[in-house]
Amino acid sequence: MPDNPPCQFTAVILMGVSGSGKTTIGQLLAAQSGCDFIEGDDYHPPKNVFKMANGIPLSDADRQPWLTSLHEVLYAHAQTQRSVLLACSALKQNYRQTLAAGIPNTHFIYLKGDYGLIAQRLAERPNHYMKAGMLASQFETLQEPEDALVVDIAQSPQIICRIVREYLDRD
Repeated sequence: MPDNPPCQFTAVILMGVSGSGKTTIGQLLAAQSGCDFIEGDDYHPPKNVFKMANGIPLSDADRQPWLTSLHEVLYAHAQTQRSVLLACSALKQNYRQTLAAGIPNTHFIYLKGDYGLIAQRLAERPNHYMKAGMLASQFETLQEPEDALVVDIAQSPQIICRIVREYLDRD
């Protein structure tokens, strides 16, 4: 992503399990590029937040309205040609298809890390409804993407951002 908003619309979806750094990386990339940043967690309906806060994994049916809302946000950005970065777990292939349907120039960035590192991050994250006890269900649900840039989250946020920017600048 260039330092100024790109002329061509770009949708970047930062995906991975909870605690993989989607929000941190998204905020940094947005600050560097001038693109809008969307925190996918902000679009969960209250019943989803309640379930997750109480250790109840979400079902596909629970996630569908959330994914539809996020798709609508991405679509609105595409219509106005305003590039956007979205932090969203997007754990399954059909979730990613829902998000990207009919939206040109969509890129998935998979922030990948091992269970131990992510569990440690979640344990150190206060005041978030997604607790470390829910991590196993996220890894069980995860279908690793075949069509994404895969970035190891053991690296610093600055290095991760540089890798993502270099990848996007090639397009």
